[in-house]
Formats: sequence, C-alpha cells, structure tokens
Amino acid sequence: MISSFSITNFRSIKDKVTLSFEAEKSQDLEKYFVIEPAPGQRLLKLGLIYGANGSGKTTILKALDSLRSLIIESPSQKQTLLNHIPFLFNALTPSQETKFELIFFQNGIKYSYEIAFTKKAVTFEKLEFYSPNKSLIYKRKTNIEKQLTEIKFGSKAKLKRTQEEILEANTLWNNPVLSGFLKSNIDSPELRDVTDWFSKVLRKMITPKTDLSDSINEGLEDKGINKDHIVKFLQKADFKITDLAIEKRKTDYDASMLGVISILRKQIGNKLINSTFPDSLDQLEIGFCHSVLNGDNTDSYILPYTQESEGTQRYFQFSGLLDQILGKSSVVLIDELESSLHPELLKHFLLLFLVNVKNSQIIATTHYRELLMERDIFRNDAIWFTEKKSNGSMELYALSDFDSSVIRDTTSVFNAYKSGKLGAVPQLEDYYLDFDNES
Repeated sequence: MISSFSITNFRSIKDKVTLSFEAEKSQDLEKYFVIEPAPGQRLLKLGLIYGANGSGKTTILKALDSLRSLIIESPSQKQTLLNHIPFLFNALTPSQETKFELIFFQNGIKYSYEIAFTKKAVTFEKLEFYSPNKSLIYKRKTNIEKQLTEIKFGSKAKLKRTQEEILEANTLWNNPVLSGFLKSNIDSPELRDVTDWFSKVLRKMITPKTDLSDSINEGLEDKGINKDHIVKFLQKADFKITDLAIEKRKTDYDASMLGVISILRKQIGNKLINSTFPDSLDQLEIGFCHSVLNGDNTDSYILPYTQESEGTQRYFQFSGLLDQILGKSSVVLIDELESSLHPELLKHFLLLFLVNVKNSQIIATTHYRELLMERDIFRNDAIWFTEKKSNGSMELYALSDFDSSVIRDTTSVFNAYKSGKLGAVPQLEDYYLDFDNES
C-alpha cells in the first residue's frame, strides 16, 4: 500500500509534487475508503486525478510505472541508457536528476525509498524501514568518473560482509541496488519484501489501449481467476450475460513465427525444434452466453468475445482485474478510467471495488465529472487535480486542500469544478473563427 509518492523533474513535473494516500481525520466513508496496513496507519484505497488534457495527470501514473520498470527491468550493460525523461521547458532541468520518493507498506512494515537518476546512472538511492523507529537498510552513491556503485549498509540490513560485496558488485552504476539484489544469490528479508512489492504488488499501468484479455484468459485457464465471480460481476452490471463459454482450440503459428522456426531448424536441427515447438498452439477462446426471449421461449446464444462491444470487453477485463485483487494487496494504475464505459457502469465498478476489496489501491486519472455530484461515494482527500502553470510545469493539489471559504460540506463539488472554481479545467476561447483578419 502506498502512503505517499513524490516526483521531481519528470516529464511535465519540474518542482517536487506529492500524491498522498494518508487519510485525514474525517471519518467520512471510513468503512469503505480507509484501510490500516499497520496499527494506527490510515490509508486511502482510492485516488482519482482530474485535470485538463495536457495538464500532466497521466504523468503521475507514468512516474510510478517508470519507477517499477527501473527496478525490475534494469539494464544488464553499463552502456545502456536509462529512460530519463526530465522537464524540458527549462534550460537547467534536462541535465538534472529525476527524483522519486516512495513511502509504502509491505507485510505490515513501513518502508521509505528514494532514488535519483540521469540518463546514464543512478546517482543516489536510499532505503529505510520503520521498526518502529526509522532505520537505514542501505544508502548508495555513484562514482560517476569510475562508473562504480558505492553502498553503505545500515545495521538493519542483516547481511554478511561477503553478501554486501556480492550485492555491490552486482549493482551496475545504472542499476538500483534493488535490481542488483534480484541478480544476486543472496537473501535479505527486507530487500525481498521491497522487490516483491515492486514486482507483485505494483502493477503495470493500464491505458485505454491496454488489452488485458490475454492475462484474464490465462487466469481463467489456470484457475487464478474465478469464472463464476466474473459472471456475477457482469450480471450485476446489467449485461444480461448468463455464463462464459470457455473453449481451448488449436491454432497455427503466424507467418512471422513460422519464419523464426524455419531459421532455427537450419541452425539447430529438426529434433530439438520439434520437441520445443508443437505443431500448433493451444488458444483459449471466450464466448459470452446470452439469454434472449423469443416469444414464450427463452433461448441461449453464444457471442464471441471479439463481437462484443468495446464497453463489454473493457468491463470483462476490469471484472477479471477485480477478481485478481479481491484477496491480495495490489496497487493498480489506470489511465482514463472511464474509457469505453457508461458513467453509471463506471460508478458501479468503483463501488464494487470500495465495498469488496480490502487491501488494494486504485490510482486513476479521469474526466468523469459526474462522480463529483455523488457526495456519498467520495472523500475530499481522495480527489486530486492537476493544472499547468505559466512556466509549463504541473501543479498537483487535493480537494481537501481548499478551505471552507471555497468548499463546505454542503458545496456542490461538481458545480465548483465545472465553473472553474477549483481550477484544473481547460481555458477555452469563443467558437468564432476569423482567419481573414489574421496578421
């Protein structure tokens, strides 16, 4: 679970901004919005980010996604450049470090992680945990001239000297120490906890173009996803779907794969290739069972997944995602949450999540203003806004940051946002085009 995430010099972010999930004192919707990953620690399950197009709201999700990739997909060669995308509307920031600071909970323990990097190297890194006081696990700096990583281990790291030397040797100058740990044959409960969080808890960002169907199908096949749960989610969303028809079919390789196999046959030989690549592939096909009233009779028909609407496909994928995180701790990043979904369907999905999921978080960007009419399903500290400043950088602030002169308990947040009182909306000009008078 994330407590807070801070970003400096990344894409549209110039100066440090912080997204916080620490719940304020308000007991509003406590049962549905607030969880305690450790005694006395109250965190929010949901964060929704509003803002005009181009204001930088997706940048928050991309920063978390970039941090995840930096740790679990780190370069294996010193010469490989990092995915360093600094703020560009400034003379100095393109050559400066990007910085991420993350405070999170894993298995009831609070961790604090900081990292700074350029396109060539990780320049600084620090990992601490609270037990209950803050204790250093490690602190790293990089000798840029020699391209070497230097790690100082705290007493709480619980590593032998030989293990420390192995970890330092396996951490290239363009690798986080956590990546070095993933490549090392050593064990540390704290480092394992943290790397597990990045690889198993923090999920890859979902965009409107992300197709989750393959992973959902795999989950249905290996029973990691409960088919009956998916059907129930779809039925509760009024899709009139009675069941899922799951069939495994043989399918041929595509032309590009056949070309690769042909080359391998020439290089390696038929025997090994035949044992590695079967004659055809098993592919899972999903159909949706619909009950239709024909006169006095009710008939059942199966509609292939590809013939369902984009909204049905999207909600099927979200239903699978919901089932995956029901009993787990997950952090889910969704860009444009409302994509392909009716507003009432989106509201229904959020309520399903808030009521049923106990130990996961959703961080999402959205233009779904109508939700702001529903005082009974959101908290002020769960609503965030992004606005582009005059210098081109992004400002991030929460609805709860406004004092009572702007937002009261009786205020229509929807009307306040729509009228521009809260910012984070496009500043549009009139509709008239007058090209003839242009100079």
